[in-house]
Amino acid sequence: MSDFLALAIILVFDALWWAIIIRVLMSWLPMANIRIDPYHPVVQFLYSITNPIMEPLRPYFTIDMIDLSPIVALIGLEVIKAILLMLLGARSF
Repeated sequence: MSDFLALAIILVFDALWWAIIIRVLMSWLPMANIRIDPYHPVVQFLYSITNPIMEPLRPYFTIDMIDLSPIVALIGLEVIKAILLMLLGARSF
């Protein structure tokens, strides 16, 4: 049972990690003259997943115009995932 729970934790946290990476990459696309429709359902879904993680961090980790909240969120996700897996005593996958 703990192996199943550990696998679920890994999958959820890895999906959140990739969602943040994709969101960061999408934010760079307008600089390459690639327009992203913010009202597209996929973009809205991505924002709805990542906003609860990144928005609370933004006021504390934005320096001038540089937003460091994705980096802090990625590190935080990895730390929380490692702690949860350690508490479960799960083997590495």
